[in-house]
Amino acid sequence: MAQTLRNNLEIYDHVAAQWWSDDIRWVRTLKNMVPGRLGWFDRHIDWQGKNVLDLGSAGGFMAEALDDRGAHVTGIDPAKDAIAAATAHADAAGRSIRYDVGVGEALPYSDASFDAVVCVDVLEHVQSLPTVISEVSRVLRPGGLFLFDTINRNPIARLVTITMAEDVLKLLPGGTHDPALFIKPAELRTELQDAGFAVGKMVGLGPRGINGRGDFTFGRVPGTMIIYMGTARKPEA
Repeated sequence: MAQTLRNNLEIYDHVAAQWWSDDIRWVRTLKNMVPGRLGWFDRHIDWQGKNVLDLGSAGGFMAEALDDRGAHVTGIDPAKDAIAAATAHADAAGRSIRYDVGVGEALPYSDASFDAVVCVDVLEHVQSLPTVISEVSRVLRPGGLFLFDTINRNPIARLVTITMAEDVLKLLPGGTHDPALFIKPAELRTELQDAGFAVGKMVGLGPRGINGRGDFTFGRVPGTMIIYMGTARKPEA
């Protein structure tokens, strides 16, 4: 039997045409996670009028939610078909969101371009975590905020996110994640501090209920054993 390809990022292009259709359960799961994430992030920033980069925007769920909050949003993702779907959806609604194709290790933006960078469901996929964090710092203005989530690296996180979410419940396609790329909170805190960030509290993110379609809804949960969120601020000049 062929081994499942891990860290398979092609899945986002494969479903680009149906990204906003609500027809695919795992895509709905990603959409349902946005309010849970913003329930925490909103406590740390007033988005109105801020220039915000959505790093790893895929088809645009987070970008459009930030646009709804009054931010000036730029989204970037390596999945070109997903970016095309995001652009088409934003244009159809008259949203002024800019979308680019690119990777976190080489952001195509000038220094100090953004007040905030949002990076969810991304850090556990990148090729070089230190390079991505360095690039985030570069494009943030002094005093700017980095808001993120990622997956902890431990046997329980692997069981929940891969064995259960991918293999049993099919909440995600098989091969979405490579557990070797998961990041312990202490490791991420060290990388951020080494890049000069002041790191805030990290909190858990997970299922909080079931909606009318039988899909999970998400929000803050006790502990950071599986998915965790956090913020980090770039020092003032």
